[in-house]
Amino acid sequence: MYFLSGWPKRLLCPLESLEQPLRIQTDPQRAFFAVLSPSQLSIWYCRPSVLIVSYKELAKAASQFGPYKEAEWRPDSTMIAVSTANGYILFFEIPSVRDKYLYEPMYPKGSPHLKGTPHYKEEQCAPSLNLEVKKVLDLQASITSLQSTLEDLLVATADGFLHLVHWDGMTNGRKAINLCTVPFSVDLQSSRAGSFLGFEDVYIRDMEYCATLDGFAVVFNDGRVGFITPMSSRFTAEQLHGVWAQDVIDGTCVAVNNKYRLMAFGCANGSVQVYTIDTTTGAMQFSHKLELTPKQYPDIWNKTGPVKLIRWSPDSCVVMVTWECGGLSLWSVFGAQLICTLGGDFAYQSDGAKKDPLKISSMTWGSEGYHLWVIDGISPSNMKPERDTSNEARQFGILQFHFIKSALTVNPCMSNQEQVLLQGEDRLYLNCGDATQAQSPRNTSAHAEHKSTRERGPFSDGSLDSQGLSTLLGHRHWHVVQVIVVGWPYFSAIDKLGQNVAVVGKFGFAHYSLLTKKWKLFGNITQEQNMMVTGGLAWWNDFIVLACYNLNDHQEELRVYLRTSNLDNAFAHITKVQADTLLLSVFRDIVILFRADCSICLYSIERSLNPTASIQVLQEVSMSRYIPHPFLVVSVTLTSVRTETGITLKMPQQACEAESIMLNLAGQLIMLQRDRSGPQIRDKDNNPNQRKHLPFCAPVVLAQSVENVWTTCRINKQKRHLLEALWLSCGGAGMKVWLPLFPRDHRKPHSFLSRRIMLPFHINIYPLAVLFEDALVLGAVNDTVLYDCLYTQTSAREHLEVLFPFSIVERTSQIYLHHILRQLLVRNLGEQALLLAHSCATLPYFPHVLELMLHEVLEEEATSREPIPDPLLPTVAKFITEFPLFLQTVVHCARKTEYALWNYLFAAVGNPKDLFEECLMAQDLDTAASYLIILQNMEVPAVSRQHATLLFNTALEQGKWDLCRHMIRFLKAIGSGETETPPATPTTQEPSSSSSFEFFRHRSISLSQSAENLHSKFNLTKTLSMPSGPSGKRWSKDSDCAENMYIDMMLWRHARRLLEEIKLKDLGCFAAQLGFELIGWLCKERARAARVDDFVFALKKLHKDFLWPFPVIPASSINSPFKNGKYKTGNRLKLAPAQLSHTGCVF
Repeated sequence: MYFLSGWPKRLLCPLESLEQPLRIQTDPQRAFFAVLSPSQLSIWYCRPSVLIVSYKELAKAASQFGPYKEAEWRPDSTMIAVSTANGYILFFEIPSVRDKYLYEPMYPKGSPHLKGTPHYKEEQCAPSLNLEVKKVLDLQASITSLQSTLEDLLVATADGFLHLVHWDGMTNGRKAINLCTVPFSVDLQSSRAGSFLGFEDVYIRDMEYCATLDGFAVVFNDGRVGFITPMSSRFTAEQLHGVWAQDVIDGTCVAVNNKYRLMAFGCANGSVQVYTIDTTTGAMQFSHKLELTPKQYPDIWNKTGPVKLIRWSPDSCVVMVTWECGGLSLWSVFGAQLICTLGGDFAYQSDGAKKDPLKISSMTWGSEGYHLWVIDGISPSNMKPERDTSNEARQFGILQFHFIKSALTVNPCMSNQEQVLLQGEDRLYLNCGDATQAQSPRNTSAHAEHKSTRERGPFSDGSLDSQGLSTLLGHRHWHVVQVIVVGWPYFSAIDKLGQNVAVVGKFGFAHYSLLTKKWKLFGNITQEQNMMVTGGLAWWNDFIVLACYNLNDHQEELRVYLRTSNLDNAFAHITKVQADTLLLSVFRDIVILFRADCSICLYSIERSLNPTASIQVLQEVSMSRYIPHPFLVVSVTLTSVRTETGITLKMPQQACEAESIMLNLAGQLIMLQRDRSGPQIRDKDNNPNQRKHLPFCAPVVLAQSVENVWTTCRINKQKRHLLEALWLSCGGAGMKVWLPLFPRDHRKPHSFLSRRIMLPFHINIYPLAVLFEDALVLGAVNDTVLYDCLYTQTSAREHLEVLFPFSIVERTSQIYLHHILRQLLVRNLGEQALLLAHSCATLPYFPHVLELMLHEVLEEEATSREPIPDPLLPTVAKFITEFPLFLQTVVHCARKTEYALWNYLFAAVGNPKDLFEECLMAQDLDTAASYLIILQNMEVPAVSRQHATLLFNTALEQGKWDLCRHMIRFLKAIGSGETETPPATPTTQEPSSSSSFEFFRHRSISLSQSAENLHSKFNLTKTLSMPSGPSGKRWSKDSDCAENMYIDMMLWRHARRLLEEIKLKDLGCFAAQLGFELIGWLCKERARAARVDDFVFALKKLHKDFLWPFPVIPASSINSPFKNGKYKTGNRLKLAPAQLSHTGCVF
């Protein structure tokens, strides 16, 4: 969602001042930020971060007012209110100097940032501002909190009063409300009869206004928290009602999220309690909690101190939290932790020394969430003036952190894509892989070798619409694209093939091709400056669809641009829209718009003959009855998901139709489904635009706490479970999938059975995209690199490279299929799990899926302290037997599990001796070797030797020489380690390949016996270390001799069999591979196995074994010199072959 990038920057202040900054606050438009010191107020420009104007209080006035404490901007950024320690409020007016700018950027020759473009100075130059004290207001009480509303300034004082002060006409608009007169209760229905505060010393410590809830979230000085709302437009004590959060008694601060209607209360115990308002009763309803866990942060999780500050990002998608003891932590809106500086390289140096956490006194977000400015909490007494000799600028106590974020935060239509797209201040990060690969069809080959999720790049078969694993996971690096649009990148979108990306700036847009590495901009700069994209943009084939506002005509429009044409309005199709467009999405050939009047409009889009596309209105749906405020809608998308999917198993072609609207309303996922309860009239007209569309049913809430939604419009009959499912990201609660349930063998399901089921599951990454057919979740994660070793200890404190590690963003992915299979088995939906598993059996990592499911269930049940009445492990074991990789899955799981859990595992999957024999029958010797290690630890040595002998003989017969060598060492280790002493505690075995026995050379081998034979058998320990003393040496020598003799006998027996069968080639390989002393053995076998009785047969077998050709008699040798079967050569007598065959001969 949000990720740190690089190192933070420290701002330089050109003014001479020894005052440490206290507060930092951006204006509502986030173009400026104010920095408050004890007697000084400064206004800075955000991009770039430069000082514009500063106001220094005179010594006499400073002694009267006291030090500055807090600052609050007026909503239109024309005024700032500053509170002081002595109860004064200073109102500063900020008039701008017309057509005067303090800073102008300098660009190299040929840069696309031309000075002649319209709005150049407004966008890229820092304006000149003034600061003037307009009014001073004395409240005669210490001010504890300031909060700005649209027209008023709400001030809380330590005497228990709320003061409502108008920004204009301050003297006549002042009102004071005593908090003791405001009734409080657990909900608004009984607030009239509620109790009052009842204490004279109770006051508001912190408060913040929530526009979408129309009220104030408050924290009192005694730790209680609540929500105060006016029951009418009048802000008086009689019209104010309050509700309590009953479970919070140690509140310290508060921050509200207007988009999701959430109130985050910081607590003294270091946690953040997040509440919302129940729309029915008006009570404060607990949503979730943000807290560090001892599993992730064992050293600091309970030592952070109270929560000091909470700040929501401008897009309301993440929240930043800091504590009194220091540190920063970033969370998603519903509690998924993204970043924390209290662990890892943020907390420890490269030499292992612990760092002091960064203490923060104030922080604020920049525009679009790309920057976070913080004030480090260095005490003024320890602070020394530091100057740069070159520019006389002092090191200011303000740090600027840089972030990149997912495009889903601002353009949720990207949820239909399978690419991960991140956007930063001036660049984009894409994971679309190699763009040239995306043009070719998906490779259907699959890797058989299993790798980790982050390292492998497997291929998966499927339709050509999906890039597949080859392009999306084949590269670890990002495609980084430098953005050249004017202003921030507000929206960005990438096409389905991952070859083109479109980016929206403040005015206009541009698109970039990853194939040509070129941008395409508007040829007419006036057309670009006359449009502002307001509702996002999306790709439809080669077209860019966007909702914009025409500044010339003051009209909302829906435009379609062809990528291959020039970027000009002459080649665009423009449709006028009646209301402001807030969200846009594309489903197949339908464009869906959500407008500011809380209505949804569906348009059909089709390619016309001229080089553009045409758009026609299909249907309008009013949602004003169900949506209290249009700003609360996070995303809207059109899907083919419907609840009666089980009935349409025989008609999968209907899955491509637009059946429902999914609308995320402040975290509530609402579904509007087509109403098919009436008579269904088939229209024979082939034109879908002229067909009457069915109305939508009343909305139904599918899920709560939803951050993102993924669905696809593709069709794959083999993987219907995955492609017709709805995938949800729910923050700290993990993910959910709304899975369709299909009847088997096309049977008609019963009407009372569910056709879909919502399954929750947890993953270890934050999901940014879903590969539907490949059963993978794509994401990104922050990684850090330390560079503190580059600086000496004396200069270490001066460099941010020492205080902070360098932050980078890495791509990552995770398998989720085993979670879904397990959830189906828990709910006794084994038939559905089997259908889903068989549809994914061709995935290269499917064996790893089965292993993960078995391992997780085993760890959870075998280590449970409570009895499990209905264990899941036997069900999982039976489920895995349905697949041919059952034996490998079990042994791989056992090898990666503690020895103490083996009895529980094999009680469910079967006796390891039986599984070993099955491996031998299936000729899977590598897997049998892994089972032999299991037997060696669970059975007595005699059983291990017996099974090792079987495996050794089988490996000899099949010529598995590597395995034979391992078995020789294994048998020797068994013989050398036998003793009658009690067994040692077995150590956990590290994962290794199924055929590897190398670790027997370097580690001890611990054995145990079966529990039922504990009293009848000896306790035997197998270890490579020998007993000490003379008796131990003698025992070891005798044992080694006996074991070596046993192994030699097996080798001799196999060599004798090869020699008897005249397999001399195999005998040679056998001797060479195993170091067999062939010459000495042949001498011993001279009169036995080496004796040849049928020389002709032996000679033919020898030629056949070595593929030697038989000799050919030349024609000149027809007159044979043989006489009586004998002939003489020199002085030696030779025998004819016919006589040799009847004469006993020994090699």
